[in-house]
Amino acid sequence: MSILGVELFKGERALVTGAASNIGRSIAVRLAGEGAEVTITDVDSRRLSQVADEVAKVGMVPRTLVADLSDKVGWRTVWEFVEANPPAIFVHSACPPRHEKDTPLSVSEDTFDAMLNTNLRSGFLLGREVASAMRQDKVAGRILYVTSLHATEPRNLPHYSASKAGMTMMLKELARELGPSGVRVNGIAPGAIPGGGFSTSEDTFQPKRKIPLGRFGNADDIARSAMAILSNDLMGYVTGTTLVVDGGLQLFNWIDLPST
Repeated sequence: MSILGVELFKGERALVTGAASNIGRSIAVRLAGEGAEVTITDVDSRRLSQVADEVAKVGMVPRTLVADLSDKVGWRTVWEFVEANPPAIFVHSACPPRHEKDTPLSVSEDTFDAMLNTNLRSGFLLGREVASAMRQDKVAGRILYVTSLHATEPRNLPHYSASKAGMTMMLKELARELGPSGVRVNGIAPGAIPGGGFSTSEDTFQPKRKIPLGRFGNADDIARSAMAILSNDLMGYVTGTTLVVDGGLQLFNWIDLPST
């Protein structure tokens, strides 16, 4: 299942959070197909088990862990699970569900906290522990954060957009600190991926008409690009940046906010 016919990550350990989700699942499966020994984690035990079966079909049986990164100690549970054999590749794809009702004037405190705890707090603290192990072991490690176009463009979901904006600066801070140790830190910003927070029905909330390449993206579009940016052979001189994978969607202010 290797994209280039040569396993890019043969024998390397990889950790993927949010692995039961659309994009997280595809990244985990692709990593296994490229020879990585994958550990996957998510809050959804049923879907995580299904992804484990998919990963096993293209690689070795993955290690799995059910953990809630919206909890302040959730990240520590994940780190303790991998600490004895830390990963050379860490992908932070975990993100709570988004609901259109959670607008600037209506989002609850608990919903706001869960989003920032998952995306920012857990993403940073878990990433820092992983990176410290990479540096100590002198591993040319890679950390990838799944961010968003809404790190820079409003989404009418302030907790989501703010967390992704913070994530973008967080990865830059880590990249600058870790670069001298040979650890690369980047982001990947998906475009309109069905199942990733918008409806694909023909309604007023319809971005497809503004995608220059003329189609919605899919999770594997993101996963394939993730393989490239994670590969030290293909993109070993890239750190501190965010790769936008959106079919050109960022060329438009594409969100038509609901009228109510």
